[in-house]
Amino acid sequence: MKIVVTGATGVIGRRLLPLLIEAGHDVTAVVHSPAKAGAIVRKGVTVVAPDLFDRALLFPLMVGKDAVVNLATHIPSSSLAMFLPGAWRENDRIRRIASANLVDAALEGGVQHFIQESFAFAYPDQGERWIDESVAFAPSRHSRSVVDAEHAALRFAGGGGAGIILRFGAFYGPDAMQVHEMVKYLHKGYAVLPGAAHAFISSVSHDDAASAVVAALGLQSGAYNVVDDEPLRHREFFDTLAAALGLEPPTLPPSWVGTLMGSIGEAMARSLRISNRKLRENSAWRPRYPSVREGWPATIAAFETQRAA
Repeated sequence: MKIVVTGATGVIGRRLLPLLIEAGHDVTAVVHSPAKAGAIVRKGVTVVAPDLFDRALLFPLMVGKDAVVNLATHIPSSSLAMFLPGAWRENDRIRRIASANLVDAALEGGVQHFIQESFAFAYPDQGERWIDESVAFAPSRHSRSVVDAEHAALRFAGGGGAGIILRFGAFYGPDAMQVHEMVKYLHKGYAVLPGAAHAFISSVSHDDAASAVVAALGLQSGAYNVVDDEPLRHREFFDTLAAALGLEPPTLPPSWVGTLMGSIGEAMARSLRISNRKLRENSAWRPRYPSVREGWPATIAAFETQRAA
């Protein structure tokens, strides 16, 4: 297939490109800054840097292409930055305007598959209940635009192609900003994620997320949760990370801390026991790491290797 990938220099995009090339696809990688292109230049990848907010520039990219994978986002650079005024404004513009522009260009160009990155943490708190794709979203203020991005993909499906939405869980990996911050505070004896000790968190490694995108090229239209097989409760989530670091179990924040952090804290504190059954039943995708129990040791080993290099 001939595939256009936006967000190609992001943590998922730069893992996805070699998987697509290995599978024999021809890839056009869309980057925000030409200065970042060097990190993804490889045989079989054409790198371009169009303005995603200029619809006229996108149509030529789509002619003769089979699929578009839209991973473009603009996530704040740190946990602290997430709370600053306007921190999510550019991300909202990408989800609302760029996603719609890409769908318009893909429809006009005759593309048959459109894959849209989405955010599983827009589900409402469901306590002990499993969450599948039939559960209605309840996004917090900072993530409302994820609904607009999903609507763009559904509009593509309405045009006759396969509009596929991938609702990713909490990303983790050795180059994840949030993992670096969690490790920093675990060394001080504290966990920084709000939420009750018994609340569930549904994760997915960067590598497993990238392999899910490859699998999604064969899916029919619809939304699919991309998470580990087994969500963990907050207590075990942090205890297993601390163990991988050789540290004692940390002190968890009081359950009411999330309310002091506004809409972002409320979303982080939700109990989300999310199921990946639909994706597993409709594709060959299986996560390499069934849960962070297996994923944390591999992540910390890669993290230490990077620091030593």
